[in-house]
Amino acid sequence: MKINLAVLFGGRSVEHEVSVISAVQAMASINKEKYNIIPVYMTKKSEFYTGEKLMDINAFKDIPALLSECTECVFVRSEGKVQLIRQKMKKFGSNLISDIDIAFPIVHGTNVEDGALQGYLQTLDLPYVGCDVLASAVGMDKFVMKILLKDAGFPVLDCCRFSAYEIDRIEDCAKQVEEKFGYPVIVKPINLGSSVGISKAKDHGSLITSMEEAFQFSDRILVEPCVVNLKEINCSVVGDSESAEASVCEEPVQASDEDILSFEQKYVGGGKSGGSKGMATLKRKIPADITSEQDEFIRKTAVDAFRYLGCNGVTRIDFMIDMDTSKVYINEINTIPGSLAFYLWEPKGVKYPELLERLIQLALKRYRQGEKINYTFDTNILSMGGSFGSKGSKC
Repeated sequence: MKINLAVLFGGRSVEHEVSVISAVQAMASINKEKYNIIPVYMTKKSEFYTGEKLMDINAFKDIPALLSECTECVFVRSEGKVQLIRQKMKKFGSNLISDIDIAFPIVHGTNVEDGALQGYLQTLDLPYVGCDVLASAVGMDKFVMKILLKDAGFPVLDCCRFSAYEIDRIEDCAKQVEEKFGYPVIVKPINLGSSVGISKAKDHGSLITSMEEAFQFSDRILVEPCVVNLKEINCSVVGDSESAEASVCEEPVQASDEDILSFEQKYVGGGKSGGSKGMATLKRKIPADITSEQDEFIRKTAVDAFRYLGCNGVTRIDFMIDMDTSKVYINEINTIPGSLAFYLWEPKGVKYPELLERLIQLALKRYRQGEKINYTFDTNILSMGGSFGSKGSKC
């Protein structure tokens, strides 16, 4: 009997379209003989739809027309299992679409990759692929990630953190940055990826502009010193807290003289011929042009950080090398990387279907381990009824 695998993608995120690309890629490569794939598309209004046409990237050229041929749906837990049922129920006949055995979130950005969706699946008691609630939240919040990694001795750049309520005193915030770092600096929303809202500030005026732009995408931003002579290196990790391994290292190649790799360079650069390949279209050097010592350090640090943060499944950890000092810094961790970073595993002989299978098995392993934990505590406290009164008891 096939395993019913729900692939969740889309969602209320600025990285919505990237999620669609990543998910369609994955669904095309998952073992169809072992899994019954149920695509579940989340609109930007947080509505859930399912239907076979959701597995065709070309169908997303006209989303309203696509959804008119799909079924709006919702997950429910009933009689000890999770079911996908019609949102708008029929008066006659079954409203059950399918039982669901495991979920595979292939989502990017806020409201979906940050632990929110993972918490929903956790509440349903449904096995799901990838990082758990805490690791997802930490991975999405660049400031919290920095604090945790710094405390554990991992190399990260210092930063300043600001909240939206401080925008009325943005001049004071800018002065704080100038006194601490000088120029140039990098300004970024705390909880976004895909280079959205990130910019480089070279003077006071551009710093104010960059901060105001970043606040359009998040209520919290961070500012960190810019590594001027920079080499970016990315490394993927697969596994869990018990055991994990690193992929080969890649070096993204700038297609222009821009300071920051843009959203367009990451995902649109492939043009018509590569529009459905996501991060796979990005120009890169694999393996990266670094020394063997740097390669060994980055790959070991990636695995150590992955395990320290309690990650699960596949991640991509982005590093920065200051070419003037040779210092290596962790930039950020992507708990659900674009294209699931499959292109970093193929050079190691791990084909995409094999990578996907490994991720599913890691999810099932975690679920089995979780079943051994006692989540209940037997007590007769409620049998005392009204003796507590409406306000309960004081300790």
